[in-house]
Amino acid sequence: MNYRHSQYGYVWLFVIVWMVVVMAIIAFVGDEEADALLILAITGAFLLLIGIITFWFSRLTIVVGTDAVTAYFGAGWPRRTIGVHEVVAFRKVHNKWWYGWGIRKTPGGWMYNVWGLDAVELELASGKKFRLGSDEPDELEAALMAVTALRPG
Repeated sequence: MNYRHSQYGYVWLFVIVWMVVVMAIIAFVGDEEADALLILAITGAFLLLIGIITFWFSRLTIVVGTDAVTAYFGAGWPRRTIGVHEVVAFRKVHNKWWYGWGIRKTPGGWMYNVWGLDAVELELASGKKFRLGSDEPDELEAALMAVTALRPG
C-alpha cells in the first residue's frame, strides 16, 4: 500500500492580508514622496521574502512507501526520510497549540506540521521520536500499519 497526501496550511493567507495592510499604511503615511518610496520598496522586498517563505512552508506532503516514510514541505525541501525498518512504534497524538506549525523541536522530538493539532508520532529504533502533522491521522496510521506490520501504540 502506498500512501501520499498533501495537507495545506492557511497561515499564508493571513500573511498576505497582513502584507497588503502594511504596504497600504506605508504608502499613505509617507511625508515626502522619495522617502515614502524608499521605505515602501524596502518594506515590500522584506514582506515579499516573508510571503515566499510562508507560502513555501504552507504545504506538507507525506508519502508512505514500502521502504520509507517521507515528509517534505513545498516542492520537496526541507525533506525528512525515515526507513520503514527504523519505525518500532507509532501512535496518533494531539499536539499542544503552542507547538506551532512548521519544523519544530517539541519536548517529545522533532515535528513537521502545517495546520491543526493532530499528528502521528513515530518512535524510531534509535529511541528518537518524530511527529507528522496530518489532517487525516487515521489514514496515515493505516498506511503505517500496512507497511510496518506494527499496531499503533
